Amino acid sequence: MSKDGRNDNDTSTGIVVKSKPKTKKPAMYKVLMLNDDYTPMEFVVHVLESLFGKTRDEATRIMLHVHQRGVGVCGVYSYEVAETKVTQAIDYARQNEHPLQCTLEKE
Repeated sequence: MSKDGRNDNDTSTGIVVKSKPKTKKPAMYKVLMLNDDYTPMEFVVHVLESLFGKTRDEATRIMLHVHQRGVGVCGVYSYEVAETKVTQAIDYARQNEHPLQCTLEKE
């Protein structure tokens, strides 16, 4: 017998604690719309409603913010979604012959 009172031939097992690796939340990206002097305000509102799922009031508020300040946030998404939204907005604007620009920025 050992000093701690256990039998030297003790083959009992201990508890194994399995640690879970901590996962980070993915980085989020803001989709930014840039002001220009040529794209009609109504078209910008339409893009915000149709591509970004904004209500008419939200879209109008964002459009006015972009118009007055030069840039505005359309939404915050994971990188892949943000990149897709930027591409969709630019492609849709080009199809309608508007120079509307969008970009993304890490939040």
